Amino acid sequence: MSNGHRVWTQRLGRGPKKILLLHGGPGLSHDYMQCFADYLPKAGYELYFYDQLGCGRSDKPDDTRLWTLPRYLDEVEQVRAGLGLDHMILAGHSWGGILGIEYALRHPERLRGFVLSDMAASFGDYGRYTRQLRDQLPAPVKARLETLEKAGQQGGDEYSGIIQRELYARYICRLDPWPEPVLRSLGGINPVIYNQMQGPDEFTLTGNLRDWDRWADLPRIQTPTLVMGARYDEMDPQSIRREAQLIPHSSLFISETGSHLAMWDDQKAYFAALLGFLRTLPA
Repeated sequence: MSNGHRVWTQRLGRGPKKILLLHGGPGLSHDYMQCFADYLPKAGYELYFYDQLGCGRSDKPDDTRLWTLPRYLDEVEQVRAGLGLDHMILAGHSWGGILGIEYALRHPERLRGFVLSDMAASFGDYGRYTRQLRDQLPAPVKARLETLEKAGQQGGDEYSGIIQRELYARYICRLDPWPEPVLRSLGGINPVIYNQMQGPDEFTLTGNLRDWDRWADLPRIQTPTLVMGARYDEMDPQSIRREAQLIPHSSLFISETGSHLAMWDDQKAYFAALLGFLRTLPA
C-alpha cells in the first residue's frame, strides 16, 4: 500500500469475469464470506478475497488516523490496481456495501458489475431500523439493556451476550450453531476500527460513519447492479427495495427466510440470484 502497510489477498479460480469481494465490519475479516469459494470458482469466475487493513491477515497498525472511509476507499483502488483488475465486478456486503457504493460513484469505468448486499444507503437509515428492531424485543430484555447502558456497561459480557442472543440470532445469522467461518470472523474483529467507525454496538452509532448518506446519489450509479437483502436482515428490506428503485440498471433479490448473512442461512437462493446476475454481465 502507499502508506507502507500490506494487505492480504487471495485468488481462487480463473475466468474472464473477475470478482473482488469487500467484507463487512468495519473491522471483520473476509472469513465469513468463505462460502463464496464454494460457488463462484467452480462456475468459472475468478474470485478475489481480501482483508482490509487492520483486519484478518492484513497488517494491523496502531494508527487511528487510518480508520476512515476516504482512506479505505483509496485502499480498494490500490488493491484493484495491484491485482491488475482493469475491469472487475465488485461485491460489497454490509460495510463493504458502503465502500462499494463509494467506489461505483468514483470509479465507474473500472466496473463491469456491482453487487450491493445487505446495506442501506445511509447510516441514519440503518440506525433507525436497528432501533425499531430493538423496540420489538421482549420488555424484560429491553429493560435489562437500559439498566446496563445507564451503568455504562455496554462493553461488558452481559450486554454483549444479550445482543448475541436477542439480535444476532434473529437478524445476523439464523443458523444454530453458526458456521465456523462466521465465528472465526466475528471472534477476530478489530474493536478499535469498529468503535471508531461505527460505535460500540448496532444501537449506538457514534462513529465517523454516522453521517454517511448516499440516497441522493444512487441514480448516478450506471453500473449494472444487483441489490440484495433479506426479510430478517438488520437492514430494512424496504430500504433495500428503495435502493433497487433508485439505481437505474439494477435488479433485486430479497431472501424470504434469510438474515444479514443470507449467504449462509438462505444459501441456495442467495447464490442462485448472484450467479444468475453474474451471467448477465459482459466478460
